[in-house]
Amino acid sequence: MHYQDKLLVGAAQINADLYDMDANFERHLNIIEEASEHNLELLVFPELSLTGYGLGSRVMQVAMPLEDPRLSELAKACGSMQTIVGFVEEASPGEYYNALAILQHGTLKAVHRKLNLPTYGGLEEGKWFSHGSEVTLAEICPGWSSTSLICADLWNPALVHAALLPRPTVLCAPINSASGIVSEEFSNEQNWLLNVSFYAMTYGTPVIMANRFGPEGESHFWGGSRILGPRGELLATADDREMLISAELSRTQIARARFELPTHRDADTPLIRELMAGYR
Repeated sequence: MHYQDKLLVGAAQINADLYDMDANFERHLNIIEEASEHNLELLVFPELSLTGYGLGSRVMQVAMPLEDPRLSELAKACGSMQTIVGFVEEASPGEYYNALAILQHGTLKAVHRKLNLPTYGGLEEGKWFSHGSEVTLAEICPGWSSTSLICADLWNPALVHAALLPRPTVLCAPINSASGIVSEEFSNEQNWLLNVSFYAMTYGTPVIMANRFGPEGESHFWGGSRILGPRGELLATADDREMLISAELSRTQIARARFELPTHRDADTPLIRELMAGYR
């Protein structure tokens, strides 16, 4: 069986109106329509794209159970295009997750819950959210699959390694990165490029990074959304504005990159497990 070689993918660099679910929902529908017109097969929105980021104790006011009709409507709108949307999941009363809804074929295909909740610099997610505990793999079409990690998940190399062991063909990276949010000395703009380029090259896995662009309170989200190929090469990058970017990925190029640098093949999981025994 020969799988399709090309996959059209996109990142939606948008801003989100804090707490305004209705406005954000309409923005999503418009972008999904635009992406569908360009025949995209995978579309990634930023982290918490339906709610905004600085939610604080108002997390519960924007939280959605998985049965929320707005998720169903978005799923119907995206059709066969796998679409990854950021939202706050209400798992039970008082239990909330920074989560991704993975939508396709009119259904909620999977949910990824953020694993690494940052509590440093201007970040305090650990106060409001519960920790996820699983990595998520979702088939896009035969021969193509995606795994998603949310923002700070990608700053824990062990989590990235675990997420990529099942050999997804694409790594999706929805983030909410604001200038100076970690510290004045730490450049999110420069270091995110290093981060995603390293993982794409090391694992021979294209990366779709979707960040926000625009203000939220005193914060400015700097954008920089990008799509990288399996050697870490830049395939598409966003301007300093809200926009949709897209690129074509090649399964053949992924195979060549992984054959030449066989990080997956040579990952000695039993040894790593043994070396990590005894550490928390």
